Amino acid sequence: MLDFFAIRKAPPSGLSTSEQRKLWLREFLKAFFVVFLVYMSMYLIRNNFKAAQPLLKEEYGLSTLELGYIGLAFSITYGLGKTLVGYFVDGRNSKRIVSALLVSASLMVLLMGLLLSAFGSVIGIFVVLWGLNGVFQSAGGPASYSTISRWTPREKRGRYLGFWNASHNIGGAIAGGLALWGANVFFNGHVVGMFIFPALIGLAIGIAGLFIGKDDPEELGWNRSEEIFDEPIEEENTQSESLTKWQIFTTYVLKNPWIWILCTSNIFVYIVRIGIDNWAPLYVSEELNFSTSDAVNTIFFFEIGALVASMSWGYISDLLKGRRALVSVGCLFLIFFAVGLYKNAHSVTEVNIALFCLGALIFGPQLLIGVSLVGFVPKRAVSVANGMSGTFAYLLGDSMAKVGLAAIADPERSGLTVFGHVLHGWDSVFTVFYAALIIGIILLGIVAYGEERKIRRLQKVEQ
Repeated sequence: MLDFFAIRKAPPSGLSTSEQRKLWLREFLKAFFVVFLVYMSMYLIRNNFKAAQPLLKEEYGLSTLELGYIGLAFSITYGLGKTLVGYFVDGRNSKRIVSALLVSASLMVLLMGLLLSAFGSVIGIFVVLWGLNGVFQSAGGPASYSTISRWTPREKRGRYLGFWNASHNIGGAIAGGLALWGANVFFNGHVVGMFIFPALIGLAIGIAGLFIGKDDPEELGWNRSEEIFDEPIEEENTQSESLTKWQIFTTYVLKNPWIWILCTSNIFVYIVRIGIDNWAPLYVSEELNFSTSDAVNTIFFFEIGALVASMSWGYISDLLKGRRALVSVGCLFLIFFAVGLYKNAHSVTEVNIALFCLGALIFGPQLLIGVSLVGFVPKRAVSVANGMSGTFAYLLGDSMAKVGLAAIADPERSGLTVFGHVLHGWDSVFTVFYAALIIGIILLGIVAYGEERKIRRLQKVEQ
């Protein structure tokens, strides 16, 4: 079974590097669209649960707390799995693994729909199955990063990872509507269709992804991507070839200060990202008395801004010769003004403009931290390094944004005491945003210095 997920390097094809360069885009796009569609599909069987919650309460009587338990199971297993499953992925055929993970996650969601249809609400089993869904989805991002990093040269990596990042914006945007459409058309509007229909789509895409495209140019008998595009091979990629997976993990991840700084900075980026994304509807309802429809639409404008970010910031960092952290610092600096606009906005138009700007800016560092991580580790450690940053983000940043900010904003609570200072009310939520931005700028400023040194070192090698 494990042999199926091994990277099988083919004998030299005999093609010159110029011939390989001409054929590169066609072969790369096969792998790219597999990981793009697979990751998009993972959101179809993730965000469908959010859309199904009202019907689960209405048709099966699940309480808000029970729905919360199910969601919490996913968050915990997803956060932990980022690192643990990411470690398993490294050194193997990540394109096939991520496709197999989608198949496994789809089976869990399909089983939830079938059990719901046959037995009704079984809360304990739902918690287990949704938690397993989180495990199988956890390495979707890290594995996709690994495949794209194996194929792309450094000077084009940012744009392609940025284009791939749009997959989750698209998947997240259409998940609810697609699940509801499938339920209405094929299941007479019954909520079980909101699980079964997207799960069947995930199964089809996951199975196809197992057999389409290659994970690495060397599986075609080609040279490495760096050699195809006349780039010097990083020292860590050469040195890691003779090391075991554990040695690579300890040497280039656990003992690598740049990885820890990037993981820590990701916590504060997620506090701002999730804090705005998750609480915008409630904030404009409570503070600005927006209608329900206007409150719901806030997420649309934030996500449209995020889509613009996915398509642009990676490309901009490529134009700046791979200075990912520097671009991230610029984004965080501009977010200061966007947060100020959001805080002082009063009309629907002003709020939506502010949220569009925030989405377009915060998804810059959210994307580029992962791209920056790729530059500090060998290719055989991309998944676990990226997974670690996700673990930090979800277990610390995401939980602080959801639970911590809720405790601060809730008018019926006494707030949250931090270093002897009581934070309470929406004004204090914005104070947390500003503090997170300052810390993020400092940490990513340090990384920008490390990136600059590495870029100049590689430029000397090229000369």
